[in-house]
Amino acid sequence: MAEKVLVTREIPEAGLRPLEDFDVTVLSERPPERGEHLEAAQGIDGVLSTLTEKIDAEFMNAAGESLKVIANMAVGYDNVDVATANERDIVVTNTPDVLDETTADTAFMLLLAAARRLGEGERIVRSGNWEAWGPKMLLGPDVWGKKLGIVGFGRIGQALARRARGFDMEILYSGRSRREEAEKEFDARYLKLDAMLGECDFLSLHTPLTEETTHLIGAGELEKMKPEAVLVNTSRGPVVDESALAEALAEGRIFAAGLDVYENEPEVHPKLLELENVVLAPHIGSASFETRDKMAAMAGEDLRAVLRGEQPRNPVNA
Repeated sequence: MAEKVLVTREIPEAGLRPLEDFDVTVLSERPPERGEHLEAAQGIDGVLSTLTEKIDAEFMNAAGESLKVIANMAVGYDNVDVATANERDIVVTNTPDVLDETTADTAFMLLLAAARRLGEGERIVRSGNWEAWGPKMLLGPDVWGKKLGIVGFGRIGQALARRARGFDMEILYSGRSRREEAEKEFDARYLKLDAMLGECDFLSLHTPLTEETTHLIGAGELEKMKPEAVLVNTSRGPVVDESALAEALAEGRIFAAGLDVYENEPEVHPKLLELENVVLAPHIGSASFETRDKMAAMAGEDLRAVLRGEQPRNPVNA
């Protein structure tokens, strides 16, 4: 009998083609309810999941001893209990590298939109309240030539730096370790986070979500930023304390923010929804045709490889 594979969300066809030899169940476009998710897990050999589904011990218990592989269609895998997977000899894979450029595009889009108040301007036009051009209308800071602070100078952070160099921006970065080759390539300067916060005009977050990075940017960090600074987050929502950010934006302690991720997706802090000086996107960092096809195909191919007794290309665990 063909192995049973669960695909937790509707995904691009490129991700289903590698699974044609298996008995595949695809759940709906919306995130599955927990009960539906656990019921569908019963007796599966592999699961292709997305970041919206919790693949924890309860899910693995529901799947039973047949579960061999969890292919997560994302770079981050904080939704997967890797420690439990290790205990049960379940392979976990992810989809690195393929979404770096697309996510960097999104980060720079949010940076520009927040600085130049694009969201506010579009709302004025759509509401019919635009009466005339004005010399003081919707003023915001220049991006050209400013200082960009990047938290997490990995592949996505460096892809953002390439875009920023086209705007003659000075690159600052912080992270767990120095990236000396990247420093040379981008003429970048390494700083501890606290020092960088007070110096940069724009701050963009590109760090994975861990216990150490949860609320990495909170009230204390926001207090250290310039009042004209712009914060961008395309990493994971809990890296930022949304309540503290809403207060800082409302009180004008920073100029603006551009967010693609949130602490309790799809919920957004109600104060943020009321503010004009924040651009809110619905987690579209990797949402290009080409990138989502590549992510889906990579997850499907790794899942197939494990079920065929082969080495996957992108294992998260040993």
